[in-house]
Amino acid sequence: MSVKLKTNVVTLTEPVSAEVVALKPSVHGAKRHLFFHWVQAATRRAVQKTIPAALGALVLIAVWQIAAMSSNGFPTPLNTWEAAKVIFADPFYIAGPNDMGIGWNVLASLKRVAIGFGLAALVGIPVGFLIGRFSFIASMFGPIISLLRPVSPLAWLPIGLLLFQRAEPASAWTIFICAIWPILLNTAEGVMRIPQDYLNVARVLKLSELTVMRKILFPAVLPYILTGMRLSVGIAWLVIVAAEMLTGGVGIGFWIWNEWNNLNVENIIIAIVLIGVVGMVLEQGLMAVARRLRYDNR
Repeated sequence: MSVKLKTNVVTLTEPVSAEVVALKPSVHGAKRHLFFHWVQAATRRAVQKTIPAALGALVLIAVWQIAAMSSNGFPTPLNTWEAAKVIFADPFYIAGPNDMGIGWNVLASLKRVAIGFGLAALVGIPVGFLIGRFSFIASMFGPIISLLRPVSPLAWLPIGLLLFQRAEPASAWTIFICAIWPILLNTAEGVMRIPQDYLNVARVLKLSELTVMRKILFPAVLPYILTGMRLSVGIAWLVIVAAEMLTGGVGIGFWIWNEWNNLNVENIIIAIVLIGVVGMVLEQGLMAVARRLRYDNR
């Protein structure tokens, strides 16, 4: 018995058209890719900055440890760390008018710096505009600035004590007189560097002097003003520590001097680190404001 298999053959007489469908890329996939790319770039930048900083800190701690081992009475990093834990466990205690935690002392110093620095900005910026705008005023105040600017900050403290009869305003006065010069000189330099074409256009348009300063001079001089303020806040923070050592009361400078009298060298090192951190935060804050203002003025 045989079985025959029959094969059916289909012949295509018309061409079959194939439609290619383009697949749209996934929006979520693109966002995910950009996010991972951003994370990778941010991680790379963080590692590039963190590793050198960590190595520098290790070198500093090693030198510190060697110095402590080779001298009598100098605290080791471990001893300083233990003292720091005690200090920052309650930084805002109050046990008397001159016995307060380190937090209150820092805030008292920052208050004096804010008063002196604020007055320096209020006076220095307008005077800088006038000096940079008018050559007669520049010739009038130039010799006075050259005479007073090199004077040591602490030389102004007795004058402040004589004028105000109290340590608090005398410290603010010392901050003011030392912080005003960078603001004033940088503002004047910025005004002098403004292209003359800007002022010629303002003269043709018959703009008032106030309008010229508000619409033309101030936006152009703003980077110079912020640079002067950044320098001034550093000077102010330096000066207040020395001034408080002499005037006493509440403040980080007085706190350091009091700890020296008590032979607490660990606390002095802690205060030095804290002063550096606060100064760095103040400077970085002004730099952030400068970047923000430059971005807004674009």
